[in-house]
Amino acid sequence: MTKILIVGGGYAGFTAARQLEKQLNPGEAQVTLVDPLPYMTYQPFLPEVASGSIEPRHAVVSLRRHLKRTRVITAEVSQIDHASKTATITPEDGDAYTLGYDIVVVTAGNVSRTFPIPGIADNAVGMKHIEEAVWVRDKIIDNFNRASTMAPGAERSRLLTFVVVGGGFAGIETFAEMRSLATALLADYPSLQFDDVQFHLIEAAPRIMPEVSEETALWVIKNLAERGATVHLNTQCSSAVDGVVETSNGDKFPTDVIVWTAGQMANPLVKGFTDLPVNERGNVRARADLRIEGDEGIVEDAWAAGDIAAVPDLSGGGVNGFCVPNAQHAVRQARMLAENIVATLRGDAPTDYYHENMGAVAGLGMGVGAFQSGKTGITGLPAWAMHRGYHGMAIPTYERKIRVFGGWLGQLVLGRDFVSLSKLSEPKAFFERFAARPKPAAPKSTDDKASAAK
Repeated sequence: MTKILIVGGGYAGFTAARQLEKQLNPGEAQVTLVDPLPYMTYQPFLPEVASGSIEPRHAVVSLRRHLKRTRVITAEVSQIDHASKTATITPEDGDAYTLGYDIVVVTAGNVSRTFPIPGIADNAVGMKHIEEAVWVRDKIIDNFNRASTMAPGAERSRLLTFVVVGGGFAGIETFAEMRSLATALLADYPSLQFDDVQFHLIEAAPRIMPEVSEETALWVIKNLAERGATVHLNTQCSSAVDGVVETSNGDKFPTDVIVWTAGQMANPLVKGFTDLPVNERGNVRARADLRIEGDEGIVEDAWAAGDIAAVPDLSGGGVNGFCVPNAQHAVRQARMLAENIVATLRGDAPTDYYHENMGAVAGLGMGVGAFQSGKTGITGLPAWAMHRGYHGMAIPTYERKIRVFGGWLGQLVLGRDFVSLSKLSEPKAFFERFAARPKPAAPKSTDDKASAAK
């Protein structure tokens, strides 16, 4: 059988594998998917996970449960040698080994792009993985618990100050959802007042959310200000040493929660550890039909889709002529990629990917949202309902859709769950604290030592 290797189990990789399972005949090809994690993360839900509106497990999809005919390997692809059609698989435990393939599909996604700003690497957290979102949620709740027992002062102010860097969609959604959680928490902490909690978003550009109109963006800033969250435009983060965020405007915000959303870049795997062609930004160079293409033409039996791929946007609505890296393109490219692979296996020609932007929708906390499609902008409750409806239906598998909508319904009836599980990082601490241990052996007496010497 033809061996198809999918590198990356994110939205694009997972979707491509599911579509191949549906379209391939039994025995026609063997599909293998390799990813360091055993689940796919639905990243548009991460801000709501950070605010406690979505149960973390509901925002991820098990690869093995939903890919029944795909061989799933939980490991990292540390090298791709397409000239020999082999990939080096490096599991977390055990030795690396070589895996051969006939067709490779690169869907390794992207990672947070940072700058060498002092203190950021040590004190900030991203918003690309479910673990990061859970940490932010638990940290906010834990900080409220600690601050509620303190007298007003510098340490309490530090615990109740939260900073987000980056004013794109991910940053604004995360910022607004964090503010929503903090506002809801105040009802349970009578010793804390609304003005005690400070939220600051730092954006280097003169505006936020470039995907929406200027009017919609200004509405979002005004709405956030009314909710006690400040957006600093034309401002750069110059330092975060010891958790003190310093800006180019001279402001200083001592905090222990810094969320970095100011950019993303292609997974460095492709640029540094493969012989596949990439552009200057590290993205795999792809044609509109999703085949990888180099200076000398098409690279046979090599495909790419999703955030890691530089795919031409034939609709004319992309940035610099390419599709923007978002879930809307990733899932549609993955479906087209699977169809094209099956077509080429059966001797047919592949089809170009074409998709016109359906618009952008953002959730900004409970009951607040923003939507933009062309010149049409919708804000407030209707946009929030559109956000939940769209993404609730977009998350893969009916099993996860039911869990997500069920969770939202439960929250509507029972309210948000404010339980922090931050102690999960040290689960043995409770047991070890009171666990009985063998008594140390009694030291030998002088007489015993003398007898032993004889």
